[in-house]
Amino acid sequence: MKDSKAYEPAMRRAMELSLLGPKYGANPQVGAVILDEKLTIIAEGFHNGAGTAHAEVVALEKLETIPANATAVVTLEPCNHQGRTGPCAKALIEAGISRVIFGATDPGDESAHGAKTLEQAGIEVFGGLLQEEIIRQQKPWFTATKFKRPFISLKWAQTLDGRSAASDKTSKWISGSVSRNHVHKLRSEIDAIIVGTSTALLDDPELTARKEDGSLYEHQPLRVVVGESALPGELRIFNELAKTEVFATRDIKSVINDLYDKQFKHVLVEGGAKLISSFIALGLFDEILIYQAPLLVGGTNVAVEDIGITTMQAAIQLEFQEVVQLGEDIFIRAIPRGEN
Repeated sequence: MKDSKAYEPAMRRAMELSLLGPKYGANPQVGAVILDEKLTIIAEGFHNGAGTAHAEVVALEKLETIPANATAVVTLEPCNHQGRTGPCAKALIEAGISRVIFGATDPGDESAHGAKTLEQAGIEVFGGLLQEEIIRQQKPWFTATKFKRPFISLKWAQTLDGRSAASDKTSKWISGSVSRNHVHKLRSEIDAIIVGTSTALLDDPELTARKEDGSLYEHQPLRVVVGESALPGELRIFNELAKTEVFATRDIKSVINDLYDKQFKHVLVEGGAKLISSFIALGLFDEILIYQAPLLVGGTNVAVEDIGITTMQAAIQLEFQEVVQLGEDIFIRAIPRGEN
Protein backbone atom coordinates (compact mmCIF):
# COMPACT_ATOMS: atom_id res chain seq x y z
CA MET A 1 0.00 0.00 0.00
CA LYS A 2 1.59 3.25 -1.20
CA ASP A 3 -0.13 5.50 1.34
CA SER A 4 0.49 3.31 4.40
CA LYS A 5 2.10 6.20 6.30
CA ALA A 6 -1.28 7.93 6.31
CA TYR A 7 -2.46 5.19 8.66
CA GLU A 8 0.43 5.46 11.14
CA PRO A 9 -1.35 7.90 13.50
CA ALA A 10 -4.31 5.51 13.69
CA MET A 11 -1.98 2.56 14.33
CA ARG A 12 -0.19 4.43 17.11
CA ARG A 13 -3.56 5.14 18.69
CA ALA A 14 -4.39 1.43 18.43
CA MET A 15 -1.08 0.66 20.15
CA GLU A 16 -1.99 3.01 23.00
CA LEU A 17 -5.38 1.34 23.33
CA SER A 18 -3.83 -2.12 23.43
CA LEU A 19 -1.97 -1.23 26.63
CA LEU A 20 -5.29 -0.66 28.41
CA GLY A 21 -5.84 -4.42 28.43
CA PRO A 22 -4.21 -6.70 31.03
CA LYS A 23 -0.57 -7.65 30.52
CA TYR A 24 -1.06 -10.97 32.31
CA GLY A 25 -2.95 -13.91 30.86
CA ALA A 26 -2.54 -16.06 27.78
CA ASN A 27 -3.97 -13.56 25.29
CA PRO A 28 -2.10 -10.70 23.59
CA GLN A 29 -2.86 -7.04 24.22
CA VAL A 30 -4.62 -5.78 21.09
CA GLY A 31 -6.01 -2.39 20.13
CA ALA A 32 -8.21 -1.42 17.18
CA VAL A 33 -9.73 1.70 15.64
CA ILE A 34 -12.31 2.15 12.88
CA LEU A 35 -11.77 4.97 10.37
CA ASP A 36 -14.23 6.61 8.04
CA GLU A 37 -13.45 7.49 4.43
CA LYS A 38 -11.58 10.65 5.56
CA LEU A 39 -9.40 8.54 7.90
CA THR A 40 -11.07 10.02 10.98
CA ILE A 41 -11.34 7.68 13.95
CA ILE A 42 -15.01 6.91 14.58
CA ALA A 43 -14.69 3.98 17.03
CA GLU A 44 -12.06 2.43 19.28
CA GLY A 45 -11.61 -0.83 21.15
CA PHE A 46 -9.14 -2.99 23.05
CA HIS A 47 -9.08 -6.57 24.27
CA ASN A 48 -9.75 -6.75 28.01
CA GLY A 49 -8.58 -10.29 28.65
CA ALA A 50 -9.55 -13.92 28.14
CA GLY A 51 -13.22 -14.51 27.47
CA THR A 52 -13.99 -10.89 26.54
CA ALA A 53 -14.69 -9.54 23.05
CA HIS A 54 -11.66 -8.90 20.89
CA ALA A 55 -10.55 -5.36 20.08
CA GLU A 56 -12.05 -5.28 16.59
CA VAL A 57 -15.44 -6.48 17.82
CA VAL A 58 -15.45 -3.95 20.69
CA ALA A 59 -14.83 -1.14 18.20
CA LEU A 60 -17.42 -2.39 15.72
CA GLU A 61 -20.10 -2.69 18.39
CA LYS A 62 -19.78 1.03 19.14
CA LEU A 63 -21.16 1.87 15.69
CA GLU A 64 -24.82 1.60 14.78
CA THR A 65 -23.89 1.49 11.11
CA ILE A 66 -20.61 1.02 9.30
CA PRO A 67 -19.99 3.84 6.79
CA ALA A 68 -18.95 3.10 3.22
CA ASN A 69 -15.22 2.58 2.64
CA ALA A 70 -14.52 2.16 6.37
CA THR A 71 -11.08 0.93 7.45
CA ALA A 72 -10.18 -1.14 10.49
CA VAL A 73 -6.68 -0.55 11.91
CA VAL A 74 -5.56 -3.30 14.30
CA THR A 75 -2.25 -3.92 16.09
CA LEU A 76 -2.39 -7.69 15.44
CA GLU A 77 -3.57 -9.62 12.40
CA PRO A 78 -7.27 -10.40 12.98
CA CYS A 79 -7.67 -13.90 14.36
CA ASN A 80 -9.08 -16.68 12.26
CA HIS A 81 -10.28 -19.22 14.81
CA GLN A 82 -13.15 -19.94 17.16
CA GLY A 83 -12.02 -19.76 20.77
CA ARG A 84 -14.02 -18.39 23.70
CA THR A 85 -15.09 -15.73 21.21
CA GLY A 86 -15.63 -15.87 17.45
CA PRO A 87 -13.03 -15.15 14.75
CA CYS A 88 -12.36 -11.43 14.26
CA ALA A 89 -11.80 -11.86 10.53
CA LYS A 90 -15.39 -13.10 10.18
CA ALA A 91 -16.72 -10.20 12.29
CA LEU A 92 -14.97 -7.64 10.06
CA ILE A 93 -16.32 -9.30 6.92
CA GLU A 94 -19.90 -9.41 8.23
CA ALA A 95 -19.67 -5.75 9.34
CA GLY A 96 -18.87 -4.65 5.79
CA ILE A 97 -15.40 -3.22 6.45
CA SER A 98 -13.71 -2.29 3.17
CA ARG A 99 -10.07 -2.23 4.25
CA VAL A 100 -8.02 -3.74 7.09
CA ILE A 101 -4.60 -2.45 8.14
CA PHE A 102 -2.81 -4.55 10.74
CA GLY A 103 0.54 -4.26 12.47
CA ALA A 104 2.08 -7.61 13.40
CA THR A 105 1.39 -10.93 11.76
CA ASP A 106 -0.23 -13.43 14.12
CA PRO A 107 2.33 -16.22 14.77
CA GLY A 108 -0.24 -18.54 16.39
CA ASP A 109 -0.80 -22.02 14.99
CA GLU A 110 -4.60 -21.81 15.26
CA SER A 111 -5.30 -18.08 15.19
CA ALA A 112 -3.15 -17.08 12.18
CA HIS A 113 -4.10 -16.50 8.52
CA GLY A 114 -6.90 -14.03 9.19
CA ALA A 115 -5.47 -11.81 6.44
CA LYS A 116 -5.99 -14.56 3.87
CA THR A 117 -9.61 -15.01 4.95
CA LEU A 118 -10.20 -11.26 4.63
CA GLU A 119 -8.64 -11.11 1.18
CA GLN A 120 -10.72 -14.05 -0.02
CA ALA A 121 -13.80 -12.08 1.03
CA GLY A 122 -12.74 -9.18 -1.20
CA ILE A 123 -11.40 -6.92 1.57
CA GLU A 124 -8.26 -4.88 0.88
CA VAL A 125 -5.60 -5.91 3.41
CA PHE A 126 -2.24 -4.40 4.32
CA GLY A 127 -0.03 -5.88 7.04
CA GLY A 128 3.24 -5.00 8.73
CA LEU A 129 2.55 -1.37 9.63
CA LEU A 130 4.82 -0.52 12.61
CA GLN A 131 5.29 -4.26 13.08
CA GLU A 132 8.69 -4.08 14.81
CA GLU A 133 7.44 -1.53 17.34
CA ILE A 134 4.37 -3.62 18.09
CA ILE A 135 6.44 -6.79 18.58
CA ARG A 136 8.72 -4.94 21.01
CA GLN A 137 5.70 -3.60 22.86
CA GLN A 138 4.16 -7.08 23.10
CA LYS A 139 7.43 -9.03 23.47
CA PRO A 140 6.24 -11.48 26.17
CA TRP A 141 3.30 -12.73 24.13
CA PHE A 142 5.25 -13.00 20.87
CA THR A 143 8.10 -14.81 22.65
CA ALA A 144 5.75 -17.28 24.33
CA THR A 145 3.92 -17.95 21.06
CA LYS A 146 7.11 -18.39 19.05
CA PHE A 147 9.13 -20.55 21.47
CA LYS A 148 6.26 -22.44 23.15
CA ARG A 149 7.42 -21.38 26.60
CA PRO A 150 6.75 -18.39 28.84
CA PHE A 151 8.72 -15.17 28.49
CA ILE A 152 11.21 -15.37 31.38
CA SER A 153 12.33 -12.37 33.42
CA LEU A 154 15.11 -12.87 35.97
CA LYS A 155 15.03 -10.33 38.79
CA TRP A 156 17.28 -9.63 41.74
CA ALA A 157 18.39 -6.84 44.05
CA GLN A 158 22.10 -6.39 44.66
CA THR A 159 24.59 -4.16 46.37
CA LEU A 160 27.10 -2.13 44.40
CA ASP A 161 29.60 -4.96 44.84
CA GLY A 162 27.15 -7.53 43.43
CA ARG A 163 26.00 -9.18 46.66
CA SER A 164 22.43 -10.35 47.21
CA ALA A 165 22.87 -10.84 50.95
CA ALA A 166 25.26 -10.08 53.79
CA SER A 167 27.51 -12.74 55.33
CA ASP A 168 24.76 -13.62 57.85
CA LYS A 169 22.40 -14.31 54.89
CA THR A 170 20.19 -11.27 55.60
CA SER A 171 18.88 -9.50 52.51
CA LYS A 172 16.14 -7.16 53.85
CA TRP A 173 16.26 -4.58 52.58
CA ILE A 174 18.91 -4.17 49.90
CA SER A 175 16.74 -1.99 47.71
CA GLY A 176 14.71 1.01 48.81
CA SER A 177 10.96 1.57 48.99
CA VAL A 178 10.72 3.07 45.48
CA SER A 179 12.32 -0.06 44.02
CA ARG A 180 10.06 -2.31 46.07
CA ASN A 181 6.96 -0.51 44.79
CA HIS A 182 8.32 -0.97 41.26
CA VAL A 183 8.64 -4.72 41.87
CA HIS A 184 5.10 -4.99 43.22
CA LYS A 185 3.71 -3.24 40.14
CA LEU A 186 5.69 -5.65 37.95
CA ARG A 187 4.31 -8.63 39.86
CA SER A 188 0.77 -7.39 39.22
CA GLU A 189 1.41 -7.59 35.47
CA ILE A 190 2.87 -11.10 35.15
CA ASP A 191 1.47 -14.62 35.41
CA ALA A 192 3.74 -16.36 37.90
CA ILE A 193 6.60 -15.69 40.33
CA ILE A 194 9.20 -18.44 40.74
CA VAL A 195 11.51 -18.93 43.74
CA GLY A 196 13.58 -21.81 45.03
CA THR A 197 12.85 -23.70 48.23
CA SER A 198 15.92 -22.13 49.88
CA THR A 199 14.50 -18.64 49.34
CA ALA A 200 11.08 -19.74 50.61
CA LEU A 201 12.66 -21.16 53.79
CA LEU A 202 15.24 -18.46 54.49
CA ASP A 203 13.27 -15.30 53.60
CA ASP A 204 9.70 -16.54 54.13
CA PRO A 205 8.45 -14.19 51.37
CA GLU A 206 4.75 -13.64 50.75
CA LEU A 207 5.26 -12.93 47.02
CA THR A 208 2.08 -10.94 46.63
CA ALA A 209 1.58 -7.81 44.52
CA ARG A 210 0.74 -4.82 46.72
CA LYS A 211 0.03 -1.18 46.00
CA GLU A 212 1.87 1.64 47.78
CA ASP A 213 -0.91 1.86 50.37
CA GLY A 214 -0.45 -1.81 51.22
CA SER A 215 -3.63 -3.06 49.55
CA LEU A 216 -3.52 -5.93 47.10
CA TYR A 217 -3.62 -5.48 43.35
CA GLU A 218 -6.64 -7.11 41.75
CA HIS A 219 -4.45 -9.61 39.91
CA GLN A 220 -2.16 -11.82 41.97
CA PRO A 221 0.33 -14.02 40.09
CA LEU A 222 0.69 -17.69 40.85
CA ARG A 223 3.42 -18.31 43.43
CA VAL A 224 5.71 -21.12 42.29
CA VAL A 225 8.32 -22.84 44.46
CA VAL A 226 10.91 -25.11 42.85
CA GLY A 227 13.14 -27.55 44.73
CA GLU A 228 13.27 -30.74 46.74
CA SER A 229 13.48 -29.34 50.30
CA ALA A 230 10.42 -29.87 52.48
CA LEU A 231 8.38 -26.73 53.13
CA PRO A 232 6.38 -26.22 56.34
CA GLY A 233 2.77 -25.25 55.82
CA GLU A 234 3.03 -22.14 57.99
CA LEU A 235 5.22 -20.31 55.47
CA ARG A 236 3.63 -17.08 54.22
CA ILE A 237 3.82 -18.32 50.65
CA PHE A 238 0.98 -20.70 51.55
CA ASN A 239 -1.42 -18.05 52.83
CA GLU A 240 -4.79 -17.42 51.20
CA LEU A 241 -3.83 -14.18 49.43
CA ALA A 242 -2.72 -15.93 46.22
CA LYS A 243 -2.43 -19.43 44.80
CA THR A 244 0.78 -21.42 45.23
CA GLU A 245 2.14 -24.43 43.40
CA VAL A 246 5.18 -26.43 44.53
CA PHE A 247 7.32 -28.37 42.06
CA ALA A 248 9.40 -30.87 44.02
CA THR A 249 12.11 -31.05 41.38
CA ARG A 250 15.32 -29.38 40.26
CA ASP A 251 14.37 -29.76 36.60
CA ILE A 252 13.47 -26.19 35.75
CA LYS A 253 12.82 -27.02 32.10
CA SER A 254 9.97 -29.30 33.11
CA VAL A 255 8.59 -26.55 35.37
CA ILE A 256 8.68 -24.02 32.54
CA ASN A 257 7.03 -26.48 30.15
CA ASP A 258 4.28 -27.18 32.67
CA LEU A 259 3.59 -23.47 33.18
CA TYR A 260 3.39 -22.95 29.41
CA ASP A 261 0.93 -25.84 29.10
CA LYS A 262 -1.19 -24.01 31.69
CA GLN A 263 -1.14 -20.93 29.43
CA PHE A 264 1.26 -18.81 31.47
CA LYS A 265 2.95 -16.39 29.09
CA HIS A 266 5.24 -14.37 31.42
CA VAL A 267 7.06 -15.60 34.51
CA LEU A 268 9.30 -13.72 36.92
CA VAL A 269 12.15 -15.61 38.61
CA GLU A 270 12.94 -13.85 41.88
CA GLY A 271 15.53 -16.07 43.53
CA GLY A 272 17.63 -17.19 45.01
CA ALA A 273 21.04 -16.97 43.43
CA LYS A 274 21.31 -20.71 42.78
CA LEU A 275 18.00 -20.87 40.94
CA ILE A 276 18.67 -17.71 38.93
CA SER A 277 22.13 -19.00 38.01
CA SER A 278 20.59 -22.26 36.79
CA PHE A 279 18.26 -20.36 34.47
CA ILE A 280 21.18 -18.31 33.11
CA ALA A 281 23.39 -21.36 32.60
CA LEU A 282 20.61 -23.00 30.56
CA GLY A 283 20.02 -19.86 28.51
CA LEU A 284 16.45 -19.78 29.82
CA PHE A 285 15.84 -16.05 30.10
CA ASP A 286 14.61 -13.19 27.96
CA GLU A 287 15.47 -10.25 30.18
CA ILE A 288 17.36 -9.50 33.38
CA LEU A 289 16.01 -6.96 35.87
CA ILE A 290 18.47 -5.64 38.46
CA TYR A 291 17.77 -3.28 41.33
CA GLN A 292 21.20 -1.97 42.29
CA ALA A 293 21.55 -0.28 45.69
CA PRO A 294 24.38 2.06 46.79
CA LEU A 295 25.63 -0.39 49.43
CA LEU A 296 28.78 -2.39 50.02
CA VAL A 297 28.78 -5.58 52.11
CA GLY A 298 31.50 -7.80 50.64
CA GLY A 299 31.49 -11.51 51.36
CA THR A 300 30.60 -14.50 49.25
CA ASN A 301 26.85 -14.16 48.79
CA VAL A 302 26.97 -13.05 45.17
CA ALA A 303 23.79 -12.38 43.20
CA VAL A 304 24.86 -14.78 40.42
CA GLU A 305 26.79 -17.95 41.13
CA ASP A 306 28.65 -20.28 38.75
CA ILE A 307 27.02 -20.27 35.31
CA GLY A 308 29.67 -22.31 33.53
CA ILE A 309 31.68 -19.36 32.17
CA THR A 310 35.44 -19.84 32.55
CA THR A 311 36.90 -17.17 30.24
CA MET A 312 35.99 -13.58 29.46
CA GLN A 313 35.63 -14.54 25.79
CA ALA A 314 32.75 -16.83 26.75
CA ALA A 315 30.88 -14.15 28.73
CA ILE A 316 27.17 -13.84 27.98
CA GLN A 317 26.69 -10.65 25.99
CA LEU A 318 23.84 -8.38 27.07
CA GLU A 319 22.37 -5.07 25.93
CA PHE A 320 21.04 -2.43 28.28
CA GLN A 321 17.44 -1.59 27.35
CA GLU A 322 16.62 0.60 30.32
CA VAL A 323 18.68 2.28 33.05
CA VAL A 324 16.74 4.56 35.41
CA GLN A 325 17.06 5.85 38.94
CA LEU A 326 14.46 4.64 41.45
CA GLY A 327 14.93 6.64 44.63
CA GLU A 328 18.51 5.96 45.67
CA ASP A 329 18.70 2.78 43.57
CA ILE A 330 19.46 2.15 39.90
CA PHE A 331 17.14 -0.09 37.91
CA ILE A 332 18.68 -1.93 34.97
CA ARG A 333 16.83 -3.95 32.34
CA ALA A 334 19.08 -5.93 29.99
CA ILE A 335 18.41 -8.49 27.28
CA PRO A 336 20.63 -10.97 25.42
CA ARG A 337 22.58 -9.14 22.74
CA GLY A 338 20.95 -9.27 19.32
CA GLU A 339 17.45 -10.10 20.61
CA ASN A 340 15.75 -6.70 20.29
